[in-house]
Amino acid sequence: QVQLVESGGGLVQAGGSLRLSCAASGGTFNNYAMGWLRQAPGKEREFVAAISWGGARTSLTDSVKGRFTISRDDAKNTVYLQMNSLKPEDTAFYYCAAAYTWHSGSHYPHEFAYWGQGTQVTVSS
Repeated sequence: QVQLVESGGGLVQAGGSLRLSCAASGGTFNNYAMGWLRQAPGKEREFVAAISWGGARTSLTDSVKGRFTISRDDAKNTVYLQMNSLKPEDTAFYYCAAAYTWHSGSHYPHEFAYWGQGTQVTVSS
């Protein structure tokens, strides 16, 4: 079983950048596809980005394409979410998650087996 710990959240002005990190332990990191999902107050948890084993393939939700990048460093057991040109609507609690399977397109929350505790991202206008 893998444990996930997110870091890097915070308060930023619109147009700014943040990089989220998710450190994994307790499992074989490169056995998992990894993802980032977010949940804003009063809204359902939604898919943001995912990356396949080895990092060869990525998937992003339409609203973040061109602004966010997901990457992974298997030597460090870490997955990253680089967020640029942030908007107030990006404000949410961001979760890192691990999945046994990969496919292109959106990944639904139920597809992920393991979750971190999350980190808050707040974008002020």
